Amino acid sequence: MMLKIPTLTNWNKLAEKALRGDGLTEEESLSVLKAGDEELLPILHAAYKVRSYYYGNKVKLNLIVNAKSGLCPEDCGYCSQSIISNAPIDKYPLLDQKTLVDGARRAMELKVGTYCIVASGRGPTGKELDQVIEAVKEIKATMPMKICACLGILTEEQAVRLKEAGVDRYNHNLNTSKQHFPAITTTHTYEDRVDTVNRAKASGMSPCSGCIIGMGETDEEIVQTAFALRGLDADSIPVNFLNPIPGTPLENRRELNPRKCLKVLALMRFVNPAKEIRVAGGRELNLRSLQPLALYAANSVFVGDYLTTAGQEAAEDHRMIEDLGFEIELCAL
Repeated sequence: MMLKIPTLTNWNKLAEKALRGDGLTEEESLSVLKAGDEELLPILHAAYKVRSYYYGNKVKLNLIVNAKSGLCPEDCGYCSQSIISNAPIDKYPLLDQKTLVDGARRAMELKVGTYCIVASGRGPTGKELDQVIEAVKEIKATMPMKICACLGILTEEQAVRLKEAGVDRYNHNLNTSKQHFPAITTTHTYEDRVDTVNRAKASGMSPCSGCIIGMGETDEEIVQTAFALRGLDADSIPVNFLNPIPGTPLENRRELNPRKCLKVLALMRFVNPAKEIRVAGGRELNLRSLQPLALYAANSVFVGDYLTTAGQEAAEDHRMIEDLGFEIELCAL
């Protein structure tokens, strides 16, 4: 009996199309997510062709400081810091300048290239913005490090002030598709998030925007989100995988497995071939033993803890990168 030998042709064609700059169709994109698990390694092989063309085997490291915890009036269903969350988390106002600067020094010790100052809330008050700006100025004056701020919805004036202070990048995630957004958040709109990303871009800061996978969205909505991020021309795309935190409305959502997460990362690479695809929150919980495979599609990863959940030890991430034969990309300003 003749055995049917599978080929990599279809996935390689997607890689070739991405490298030519030809956008994938929705049908092609959906085929990645709906592929059988036996196709996972061929899909990652094709995604790696694109990743290696733009980034070789370099891996960018990022670290978050939870600069302000809880005390948020928004009702985001995934978030332990939201007004509707009963999660037992630390709640505190914006950290002082010394603490923020000390966090950047720790990031340098961990070979981190981008230090992410993240604060809960709808948007920064004038006093909070002043505090962040003073910390950013000191960090930029003393350390060769990129700074990303994530402070919520911005006005044009606030975006300009952050850029002038030395903030390199601003993060405001779309989180999910426009269609699915009202099921996750009602206290602000999808358009509010798009507008903030565009204001950050207009100020000269590098736009960073990504998603959270596993919140009840369909495969079609994941594809829509990938296309929306391409439309925003986000330079960096953090891909989070839901960590269903007890006390939040999504605490019982557990619909992901490592293979699905890897297919999502490959899809993001095919749709946004030249962009920084960042493995973000929830990777340890959802990718588990398959974490190393994520870096065949993604070229960036968070080290250390997230906002209110613990991450893998940085030493383990360094070892994982070394074991892959990859190399940490040190910051070059």
